[in-house]
Amino acid sequence: MATTPQQVIEPLPLQNRVAIITGSSRGIGREIAIHLSSLGARIVINHSSSNSLSADSLAADINATSPLPRATVIGADISDQSQVQSLFDSAERFFNSPIHILINCAGVIDDTYPSIANTSIESFDRVFGVNARGAFLCAREAANRLKRGGGGRIILFSSSQVAALRPGFAAYTAAKAAVETMTKILAKELKGTGITANCVAPGPIATEMFFGGRTEEQVQKIIDESPLGRLGETKDVAPLVGFLASDAGEWVNGQIIRINGGYV
Repeated sequence: MATTPQQVIEPLPLQNRVAIITGSSRGIGREIAIHLSSLGARIVINHSSSNSLSADSLAADINATSPLPRATVIGADISDQSQVQSLFDSAERFFNSPIHILINCAGVIDDTYPSIANTSIESFDRVFGVNARGAFLCAREAANRLKRGGGGRIILFSSSQVAALRPGFAAYTAAKAAVETMTKILAKELKGTGITANCVAPGPIATEMFFGGRTEEQVQKIIDESPLGRLGETKDVAPLVGFLASDAGEWVNGQIIRINGGYV
């Protein structure tokens, strides 16, 4: 009697790996959470206190597709050292697993776009607190705690503004430049661990943060400057991050990847 060959189900690229994604209740981070979940990852959705409802909604959507929890929500201010440590502690405890992937998407901007002469100390400190100090704290925690021996990924976020150097973005751009420098050094310091470190630097992406403080005319001017005649979308960025987080992306290490449709 002939036997029917059994279908072999290939594991997903990130099957059961645990990914902390900061700032993932909205914008680019939210899209990355959805994409990595589709690749098999277990997702830690991090948010600031003002975005808890959207974070809970995202977790519910991801968990609705699985009999076991595939996503959890953990609030943390990434500019606070103790809260970053607690974020990692809680993630490990919830999934009973080491963390495999850190994606640091959390970021802020002063949407009045002040010149250096008009940038307040409070604005400067807030932007550097989240964008530079927060990235440092998350990267440091990940460097000490991610799974060794292969599959460990640190993916930080910068901005194509570091290449564009446009007026009105001095504090924001300087903070992101610090992130790019840390990424390159971190990749070298992680030699022998099997952990890679890269930095994704998007251009204009149609998110709430991008539209904040901009008029329709200003938005249209940016669209007109783009070689592809449009703003980027979050779905343009997520697949790149998914690749970097996967085994296929291992040979990309210590790199700054500008993803902006040719805008910069």
